[in-house]
Amino acid sequence: MSKASASRFDAPFLPDAPFCVVGDIHGRMDLLTDALKRIAADWPDQTVVFVGDYIDRGPNSAEVLRHLYTLQSASPDQVVCLLGNHEDMLLGFLDGSLRDHSIWLRNGGDATLQSFGVNFSANLSTTDEVTHIRVCLQQAMGKELVAWLRERPLVWRAGNVWVTHAGADPIVDMDRQDRMALLWGHPDFRKLTRSDDQWVVHGHTIVPEVRCADGRISIDTGAYHTGRLSVVRISGDGIEVHP
Repeated sequence: MSKASASRFDAPFLPDAPFCVVGDIHGRMDLLTDALKRIAADWPDQTVVFVGDYIDRGPNSAEVLRHLYTLQSASPDQVVCLLGNHEDMLLGFLDGSLRDHSIWLRNGGDATLQSFGVNFSANLSTTDEVTHIRVCLQQAMGKELVAWLRERPLVWRAGNVWVTHAGADPIVDMDRQDRMALLWGHPDFRKLTRSDDQWVVHGHTIVPEVRCADGRISIDTGAYHTGRLSVVRISGDGIEVHP
């Protein structure tokens, strides 16, 4: 466990209470299991916020989603599961509103389909094929899991610390953010420092290690590729990083 410190941004951390945030999981149930064990051992009985991107790329998307659904349903006051852009693409595929389903498949959606036991051809080119796969996925997921996914919030707040999936527009108040900025990021997010003393914790953009600077806390350490699912604990004393 190490300490992360801020630079060029002197706003203190003022959360209502200490809490933990878990980075992008991307279908790695093994890493999620280890992360939950670490949290239970080192930081028990605290709110845990997941930044989204639970699915795609890794082999266990179905298992990860079902586990988080059970976890959050059992402890709604202590477990927060935000929506990520990969979950948004999955929902767009289910709704038929995703303009190009191949974008999702190329970015790990194929692994998610496989994890739910949905068979599909490599091309998946005809409308009838896509419709069939959509129906099969809806049936495999079940109405409750799909409904739960649709209800996932885009942002969570504790005092002057906000958690989103991809960041935020740095010149817009955090409670007035555009949906796309929260899910997909904003071009100025990493260029401009917020001037309202608000911290933003986010995943989405892979970093070699947890970064804490200029009001931004980046925690996506590329779990699927690196085998490192980072967890941070934020309190009035600062940030602790695991691993």
